[in-house]
Amino acid sequence: MHWQPWRTVSSTRASGERARKNLYTPTPTPVDAAVARFHQRLALVIVGMLLAGSIIAYRLMDLSLFSSSDNVVKVANSKDHKPILGRMDIVDRNGQLLATNLQTSSVYADAKLIKDAADTAQKLNKVFPDVPYEHLRHQLASGKSFVWIKRNITPNEQFEVMKLGIPGVEFQQEERRVYPHRELLAHVIGYVDLDNHGIAGLEQSLDPVLSGKEQNTEGPLELSIDLRIQYALHDVLADGMKQFKAKGAAGVVMDAFSGEVLAMASLPDFNPNQPSRVSNDAKFNRATLGVYEMGSTFKTFTFASAINEGKVKLTDMFDARMPIRYGRFTIHDYHPQAKLMNASEIFLHSSNIGTVKIVETIGAAKQQEYLRKLGLFEPVDIELPERGQPMVPQNWPDITMATTSYGHGIAVTPLHMVRGVSAVVNGGRMLPISLLKNQKDELPVGEQIFRPQTSLLMRQLLRSVVEHGTASKSNVAGYIVGGKTGTAIMAVGGSYNAKRLRTSFVSAFPMNNPQYVSIIMFEEPQATPDSHGYATAGWNAAPMTGQLIERIGPILGVEPSTLPHQPPVLQPGVAKQASFVADD
Repeated sequence: MHWQPWRTVSSTRASGERARKNLYTPTPTPVDAAVARFHQRLALVIVGMLLAGSIIAYRLMDLSLFSSSDNVVKVANSKDHKPILGRMDIVDRNGQLLATNLQTSSVYADAKLIKDAADTAQKLNKVFPDVPYEHLRHQLASGKSFVWIKRNITPNEQFEVMKLGIPGVEFQQEERRVYPHRELLAHVIGYVDLDNHGIAGLEQSLDPVLSGKEQNTEGPLELSIDLRIQYALHDVLADGMKQFKAKGAAGVVMDAFSGEVLAMASLPDFNPNQPSRVSNDAKFNRATLGVYEMGSTFKTFTFASAINEGKVKLTDMFDARMPIRYGRFTIHDYHPQAKLMNASEIFLHSSNIGTVKIVETIGAAKQQEYLRKLGLFEPVDIELPERGQPMVPQNWPDITMATTSYGHGIAVTPLHMVRGVSAVVNGGRMLPISLLKNQKDELPVGEQIFRPQTSLLMRQLLRSVVEHGTASKSNVAGYIVGGKTGTAIMAVGGSYNAKRLRTSFVSAFPMNNPQYVSIIMFEEPQATPDSHGYATAGWNAAPMTGQLIERIGPILGVEPSTLPHQPPVLQPGVAKQASFVADD
């Protein structure tokens, strides 16, 4: 108000009237006008909300009270719609949620009740721009009593359809499978179709359990996977692919004494919440389905077999000065030492020539016997449908025996390698492997493949490769890591291309009590300035494994050693694990 009381008021009647108007009717200001406009807009919003609420209430009443029972029957009896409701949750070994269900709605139509298919299709296309207009028009003009418009719509989309108020357009309550960690476990858990039927991964192989078809099952489904380890493995593989410009990668972490898989990843991967938008290459599980020549990592099995047969001692000498010829084939060393070497040196320097001399001590028949016992001739028995069949030579002449000894001419999955090396380092026992959490207190017994003394000696060899050999970049302060590198030339179009490599490093830690075994593999990694032009496993798979162990060691409760670079004490007759005592 702008009234000023010290002004003189006229004694005339007109002046008095003006004075009273000035006293009781203030002059409007810009603030007053803004308040008035706000009240007008608020009134319009309230009217709009009431109108929208009325429409929604009408549609809900129409759906619940006035929709014919025929529509319910149509949905239930539709041959294209058999949704599974109440699918079991999936959790990791610590109870972290990996897969669950969300209530959702789908919209369908009785095309017989649609008066104008073109007009209705146009209206629905504005709500669902991702559904082509022509598809909608064709569906609505079909005259069928049941046609899907769109499955698993959002609440906002449902609201927009309700506002249209189109007779013959209805909703059906459903459940949508949701994977909160997206790509992280895509190849392990897999995914489902629109009707919640499992079509990949554990969702497919354990579909009867997850869908409730099998009786007397209680949820949730507990996996052996540790989400924390999975995150670390996935990060390391992704970082490695970026750093070395690799086309693919795979990795597995396994408990060597329980057979439980703690982490498994394959890259490139995909979002299982949207599987239809993914390439076949991304869906391919390189850890369990892809079979590859694994190169020198196979030497682990050759040495363990020969030592176990009593044919080779670590101090035995072999001539590795000259390449070996088998007919028209010649076997060379990648880094020739060109000297007499004992068995320990052959393993340390990864000599192909020396390894062939080692396998010759046991012969082709024994070599095949051990590889078969290690499960390398058959798919890994694990709860996944994506399991690769190893490529094994039909005939086994001397040249096959020779090349197989160092990992060429035979192809297996990375999962085969992890399980096999676990048997080498855990005291010699081949264990069943699983993606499900062990619900029993006792550990599986497994099959004794190697003597405990053989296992003890192999730990020493594997440790030497990290301390003094090709895997020195995997050495982690505080942890006693052991392992074997492998670099294989890839076969392309029926012939080998020396410029295209597949590298891997299979490892175990801590080597004085190797509880955990892992593998990291890269497909076509490239050299970097720091690798001095090399793209072999020692320059990529090994250092990335070191990063992995540095991250997961504390999570797994492995106490760092106070003497991190000392070789493990591997003396015969000393118990190294409760499950066995070393002996001859």
